[in-house]
Parts: sequence; structure tokens; C-alpha cells
Amino acid sequence: MARLYRADRLGQEIEKEISDIIRKRVRDPRVQGITITGVNVTGDLQQATVYYSILSDKASDGERVATGLQKAKGLIRSELGSRLSIYKTPELIFERDASVQYGDRIDQLINKLNSKE
Repeated sequence: MARLYRADRLGQEIEKEISDIIRKRVRDPRVQGITITGVNVTGDLQQATVYYSILSDKASDGERVATGLQKAKGLIRSELGSRLSIYKTPELIFERDASVQYGDRIDQLINKLNSKE
């Protein structure tokens, strides 16, 4: 139980710090304007899956952001290591959060139904 609680706390801290690092330290224009939506840390604290969203629906923009995050991963991880007081900084895995797009699609369908009435 304590281990899961620690992973959740660490995930929240990583989410906050990565948002700050991307905003202030990463100069790559490909990753500007992304939002970190959540972080899942494994129970052994070795890996952190970072979920992000972008405003664009274009596949090319999604690929561009993913490439930019891969390039910035080393900087983000080393900066995290200096900010967090943990023994080993988790390996970062970036994944696009599909829930934002899913929510937009639901809104579109609801609006379409409402406009037909």
C-alpha cells in the first residue's frame, strides 16, 4: 500500500516538474504548447509513462511533437534528476493522451445530434 502511495506521489511530482521543464528549459519549438495530462509510475519507481496532449488533430503535428519529446528526453530526465530527491530517476516513456481527442469527438457527436432536433 505504501509503495503504491509513493508511486502516485512521485507521479504527481514528476508531472508538475516536467510541465515546468518543458515550459522553461526545452527550447525545441516542436514541444511548445503541449500539456502534460498525467504520469503513471511503476511500483518499483523505475519507469514513468508521461501522458501529453496537443491541440492539433493532424497526424503530422502528433509525429512532430513525439519526435521533439524523444529528442528532449535526455534533458528532461537529467533536469528531473536534479530537482527530485530520489535515488534513481525513472526512465521516461512519452505517450499521447487520446482521452482529449475522444472527448472532442463525443462533443462533436452530441452537437450533431442537438443540431438535428
